[in-house]
Amino acid sequence: MEAKKNTISVLMLPWLAHGHINPYLELAKKLANRNFHIYICSTPVCLSSIKKRVTEEYSQSIDLVDFHLPSLPNLPPHYHTTNGLPPHLMTTLKNTFEMSTPNFSRILQTLQPDLVIYDFNLPWAADCTSSVNIPAVQFLTFSAAVIALGIHMFDRPGEMFPFPEFYPREQEILSLKNTVPGWKFPFDEGLRRSQDIVLMKTCRDFEGKYMDYLASLVSKKIVPVGTLVQESTNKDDSEEIMQWLDKKHRGSTVFVSFGSEYFLSKEEIHEVAQGLEFSKVNFVWVIRFPQGERINIRDALPEGFLERVGETGIIIEVLAPQATILQHTSIGGFVSHCGWSSFMESMKCGVPIIAMPMQGDQPMNAKLVEYIGMGMEVVREERGKLQSEEIEKAIRKVVVEKGGEAMRKKAKELSEYMNAKGDEEIDGVVEELLALCNNK
Repeated sequence: MEAKKNTISVLMLPWLAHGHINPYLELAKKLANRNFHIYICSTPVCLSSIKKRVTEEYSQSIDLVDFHLPSLPNLPPHYHTTNGLPPHLMTTLKNTFEMSTPNFSRILQTLQPDLVIYDFNLPWAADCTSSVNIPAVQFLTFSAAVIALGIHMFDRPGEMFPFPEFYPREQEILSLKNTVPGWKFPFDEGLRRSQDIVLMKTCRDFEGKYMDYLASLVSKKIVPVGTLVQESTNKDDSEEIMQWLDKKHRGSTVFVSFGSEYFLSKEEIHEVAQGLEFSKVNFVWVIRFPQGERINIRDALPEGFLERVGETGIIIEVLAPQATILQHTSIGGFVSHCGWSSFMESMKCGVPIIAMPMQGDQPMNAKLVEYIGMGMEVVREERGKLQSEEIEKAIRKVVVEKGGEAMRKKAKELSEYMNAKGDEEIDGVVEELLALCNNK
């Protein structure tokens, strides 16, 4: 694992989630292409999900470093990731990660990187690096608007957030405060410890004013890294899905997924199923359950649903190659929980969003979807429950009806613009990181 001479070595420590380790890997690739040597440090189960994507091209410039957590009776090694983790164990995982600080210190001493890039809720990583005089920078895989709102709520209680398009409803404030049960607001300490700058997975083009406000709140320069959308996977890994999509007309199909951490209740599955069925739109739907729960998919769905939809829909029970599916020409909409990585993938691929946010930052991301005009949020009933008729209505408007033309056009325009920009933001990131390393 010895880095090449005359290169800057960077140790990355992402949070243990699919939506975090993926953008960290994409950033690693961008930096590796500019003569950085990268170590990505995570648990073996997390690293196993990206090993195939560290191709021969990057084998000399990106190393995967095992970070072992204590194996507790209720948190065995296969639970050292949020992917499929039963929700009640989320706080246990966070605390166990923090308990492993001595392991991280030993890794630092062994590798002696020039710089550390760490994730949200890991301020202890910055403390470890400062004790050995290594600069540490936080890289956040969230919207600048959401982070600015969170910091504003905690630092300036009672004062109106200066961007009315983002003013949250009461239940959304509660969701943002309780991103994970039992946590305090998980951004503040990490942001304060980041040296001079904060990297963010965003673009100035549509989040510039929120970036500037966040910079004023935390007295740090906010540096955007771009969309960092995962490269298309080998289509052999999803051959059956792609062959099914090949039979569908252009823009006629929706992709339905709620990420790796949220699991629909049986009631929610029924509402989504009925909404899809009544919309008469083709669909690829990812339905997942927490690890250890053995649920027959037929038992979870409305009786006779699979027979009624027939060739109109296909259901997947594992994490799908999302970026690859979204790039297929038959995909005309994304029924999404609005996780930030999903938001970015949809925008980069030019697919309008039918937003069904579930928790944490997702309701705020859904507001941004509507504000920039690339989709719409499904209307819920007063208590916040999903309604099949509203799901049907939103799908048809975004994908089929004339009233959705503006959203479809906006999504396409954003995609064309983002793809034309290329890696423009990364040049600024490289400049900032080199300056930090040279001044340490």
